[in-house]
Amino acid sequence: MQKNITSDVTVIGAGLTGLTAAFYLKKAGKSVTVVERSHRVGGVIRTFSHDGFTYEAGPNTGVLSSPELVQLFDDLGNSCALETANPNAKRRLIWKNGTWNALPSGLGSAIGTPLFSFGDKLRILGEPFRKPGNNPYETLDQLVLRRMGRSFLEYAIDPFISGIYAGDPSLLVPKFALPKLYNLEQNYGSFIRGAMKKGKEPKSALEKRATKDVFSVSGGLQSLVDALAAAIGSENIILNAENTQITPHEDRYQISATATNGDAICIESSKVVSTAGAYELPSLFPFLGADELAPITNLRYAKVAQVVAGFREWNGIPLNGFGGLIPSKERRKVLGILFPSSIFPNRAPEGGALLSIFAGGIKNEAVYNLSDEELKQVAMREISETLSTNSKPNMLEVFRYPHAIAQYERSSEERFAAIEKIETACPGLILAGSIRDGIGMADRVKQGVNIAKEIETSRL
Repeated sequence: MQKNITSDVTVIGAGLTGLTAAFYLKKAGKSVTVVERSHRVGGVIRTFSHDGFTYEAGPNTGVLSSPELVQLFDDLGNSCALETANPNAKRRLIWKNGTWNALPSGLGSAIGTPLFSFGDKLRILGEPFRKPGNNPYETLDQLVLRRMGRSFLEYAIDPFISGIYAGDPSLLVPKFALPKLYNLEQNYGSFIRGAMKKGKEPKSALEKRATKDVFSVSGGLQSLVDALAAAIGSENIILNAENTQITPHEDRYQISATATNGDAICIESSKVVSTAGAYELPSLFPFLGADELAPITNLRYAKVAQVVAGFREWNGIPLNGFGGLIPSKERRKVLGILFPSSIFPNRAPEGGALLSIFAGGIKNEAVYNLSDEELKQVAMREISETLSTNSKPNMLEVFRYPHAIAQYERSSEERFAAIEKIETACPGLILAGSIRDGIGMADRVKQGVNIAKEIETSRL
């Protein structure tokens, strides 16, 4: 049998970007069909509750850093309760020479910390007076060495990038990977001076509520994507869609897929929004040539493994903070350890602890490639040696993401140009997702909102 559907917009992918775009398109009165290959919505966002522990299998937290994200929670209302982090979660730890040190939160603590050398502390003080760079393709390590010094790179930026991108500062280009940081230097001449001036600029009411607080959702982040899916309507979401292909047909697009029972699905839309990964585009768009897609499909992704450990009783060091990051220079096996039970309530039984250990990334793919049992052993050894506990966890799970985080390297400019060229040649087609516009949850929501606005104001 064949199921025929006509809708104004078809969205490929039911991750946070696709669901946000579909949510706002439906609110604007457009008919929307979301096509998802998996059996569930949410993409990499997944929450599990088991035996007193509530844990994430993908992103553990988000940052409330955009007005679009604030507005989304307002629009979802009581169906999705925003949960901001415990104030102690502002404390981030960095491992150095066998002990944890608090990551400086300001200029004063940066001068007093043992993380940075004396010479680099002087460089930090002199940062506002240093000339801005003029190379738009400067890598992050080059930028930081030029402005802040080597110890700042090794014990602040390197672990920060491990936590955000699971990436390599010598490959990431700030213009693409950290545009806000890049623009501070370009627009104000200095990170410190720029941050101070931007802090004094007038803000809208929504911008004031974008506090940059760490957030989750009551019950876990899965509740956010579930609330979006409920608002869109299950009748407008096709799950388990296999062999999806998009082809242009006159002034519209035909989207074909196969249901799990073998039935054919045929959708006709004037607009198509793809939020698929770069590696999925050739099979989705057979009418696009390999040369056209190459600058996009060449996008590198970090492979990340997460080991979740739950303890009914915690007897290690106090988990007083967000978690700990481990610089590459320390040559340990993991990128860092997050303390979810110290960040949000109801993540572990009273007196217990929930930990998320991250491994792999661009710099240490060999650890990602270990077996599940080997990864568990690595995680337990790191917990024992850095958090001073020999207790065995009551719960231990391994999750793997071979395409975890897109890396915004030098090739990003060619990728963005290729996307623009394809969209210009194919009116009504929008290539989105983490292939452009950033990798964070706030970035994904902002992109989804902007796509919905673009379609709403265009002629269907």
